[in-house]
Amino acid sequence: MLLDEFLNHLAIERGLSPLTVSAYRRDLAGLIAFLERRGLRSLDDATRDMIGEHLMAEKARGLSGSSLARFLAALKVFFRFLASNRYVRADITDVLEGPRTWRRIPDVMSVKEVERFLSAPRPVTDLGRRDRALLEVMYATGARVSEAAGLKVEDVNLDVGYVRCVGKGSRERIVPLGKEARKAVKGYLSETRPLLARPDSPANLFLSRHGRPFTRQAIWQIVKRCARDAGIEKEITPHTLRHSFATHLLSRGADLRVVQEMLGHADISTTQVYTHVDKDRLKSIHSKYHPRA
Repeated sequence: MLLDEFLNHLAIERGLSPLTVSAYRRDLAGLIAFLERRGLRSLDDATRDMIGEHLMAEKARGLSGSSLARFLAALKVFFRFLASNRYVRADITDVLEGPRTWRRIPDVMSVKEVERFLSAPRPVTDLGRRDRALLEVMYATGARVSEAAGLKVEDVNLDVGYVRCVGKGSRERIVPLGKEARKAVKGYLSETRPLLARPDSPANLFLSRHGRPFTRQAIWQIVKRCARDAGIEKEITPHTLRHSFATHLLSRGADLRVVQEMLGHADISTTQVYTHVDKDRLKSIHSKYHPRA
């Protein structure tokens, strides 16, 4: 079901809290029930007038302003997800004015926290070597969890130092792979992957202990375990690595357009959110250059 796929996307890739995902489920299930009562068999048949009618009905029912704002945010994110994955022809909510709270990113890790996090897997063991390579690649490239799970061996060029990621809408992009990630992947490919691979294993770069491709849920569990082992108390999800990747690049002077390209964002406004994250850097610049700081 499309709703379940979307909610998994929110929880695993967006890193939204279980309470927020549950609220989105209620809101969107209500919309789908409304459309079904109107006789619609596909979300692709929904119209802006129908969406507006449902919103007005919810308002008349006494839904609070904050709940309506969350409801509208859920609708916009849901239809953008459907359109970007080509489940519907167009995003019919694109002209609706709504809050952008869904774009608020979770806390990023500091550089020191990233170092502790990436050191959590023990490379002296086969699975530790695999997990270290996986996390190094995710932080080095800013890959989404689904992109990391879908990486093929042929997508990684260790000689030149790049990874080919296939993102939303099957769009491909080339992202550099740093020396630490290259070292970790090289060790994994030579020492661990041959032990995990079975005769019927796919060409995926990262394999489970049974020789199968990683699921997004499995990667999420690895991230949670390594964060715990590293002593990081705040909430860490696979998407936190992507946020940290972008924030750390921008804080060191990387061009916004270049970061947009590496993240695979179609719209630069999506990337611009990272320019507001590094509060310590902004404070440092203000103190250094403002005449009355």
